[in-house]
Amino acid sequence: MPRPSALYRIGIRLGSALLPVAALAGGKLGRAHRGRIGVLRRLETWGSAGREPHRPLVWFHAPSVGEGLQAESVLARLRARHPHWQIAYTYFSPSAGAFAARLRERVGAELADYLPYDTPGAVERTLDALRPDALVFTKLDLWPELATAAAGRGIPVLLVAATVRPGSGRLRGPIRRLLAPGYAAVSRAGAISPEDAERLASLGVAADRIEVTGDPRFDSVVERIAGLGPDDPLFRFGTGAPTLVAGSTWPGDEGVLLRAFTRVRSHRPDARLILVPHEPVPSHLDAIDRRAGRLGLPRPVRLGAADGPVPLLLVDRVGLLAKLYGAGAMAYVGGGFHRAGLHSVLEPAAWGIPVAFGPRWRESRDARLLVEAGGAEALEESVEARAAERLAVLWEAWLVDERRRAAQGRAARRVVLEGAGAADRNAALVERMVARA
Repeated sequence: MPRPSALYRIGIRLGSALLPVAALAGGKLGRAHRGRIGVLRRLETWGSAGREPHRPLVWFHAPSVGEGLQAESVLARLRARHPHWQIAYTYFSPSAGAFAARLRERVGAELADYLPYDTPGAVERTLDALRPDALVFTKLDLWPELATAAAGRGIPVLLVAATVRPGSGRLRGPIRRLLAPGYAAVSRAGAISPEDAERLASLGVAADRIEVTGDPRFDSVVERIAGLGPDDPLFRFGTGAPTLVAGSTWPGDEGVLLRAFTRVRSHRPDARLILVPHEPVPSHLDAIDRRAGRLGLPRPVRLGAADGPVPLLLVDRVGLLAKLYGAGAMAYVGGGFHRAGLHSVLEPAAWGIPVAFGPRWRESRDARLLVEAGGAEALEESVEARAAERLAVLWEAWLVDERRRAAQGRAARRVVLEGAGAADRNAALVERMVARA
């Protein structure tokens, strides 16, 4: 089994050594580093006290919340079918900490913590502590040192919900060569689509070990929304008038949205906007307040201070977006004007409402499916003024033509329902490998 190159190991060691310095500046890097302090000791303590060797243990890794939602629906099925299995769950981003804590309750994960740095010593200590029967990476966040060390011990290494963006940096020559040993260690991979399967093979996963199993996030979204009752208190913010819910927005999205809202209100004073920033930190919220004021819009009301529908609701909390889409008659998904790309379009589509987004959408398979089905509209203009004009025209059309809005919403929901079933296929993939192990 090939192991990571000396160059990869030097890079990881250098990065992990520099992170304490970067942590002094705060932000995500700082939180991630602080969260990892003592993680090996915590894993070893659990391994001594909580690991029961007579019970199979499946170790899932998902870097952040989006990948965690894909893992969740698979884990729920594994827990229902194999209640005696033990489940360990690791993540990379500090934003996933609260989600991981909830996952312990939802699927009974016995262990949830940060993934240690991908150095030989940390990997060996972690594998000694957990002694997994299968190691499952979600989407693409595979770490070569961990993958090759697990495979060297005879532990099956899997990828579920595997997807590779056409423009992914992992496909570029130098990075691909550094990561190739990890992908070569994969025992079985469940790709989202045939195109993803081809790109996985180009990364180094053996072609005969790849099968197309679909995206379990479709199942996760359908199940989460089905579990929400019609009397959820958040839904009241969309009553009385058609409301557009804009989720996971960045400043580039908000400039377009607020300018479009100004024009829409000139024709439809009853129009409403619920704005849910991707990062609702005070400085970001204050900037939205100032921009709305310059445009002559009603002062945004924070969710924490609102007791009913308002013209412009500004959400100052995280974790509520999936519910808030249920208060809308139409949706806008952010990220299409941001270099990181489009955020998830599945939640609003699952509610059966039409979706709009900015020009950076083509690398999102979900967005492409919605556009092709007629359930979404893309703003192709990158200039704020022109994009705002296009969004205002679309927004007004949805307000005037309820039949069109409803038809596009049905088309969007149909895409989500047709994508369901992948969680069962990915769970079966894991079951086969655990049985083989």
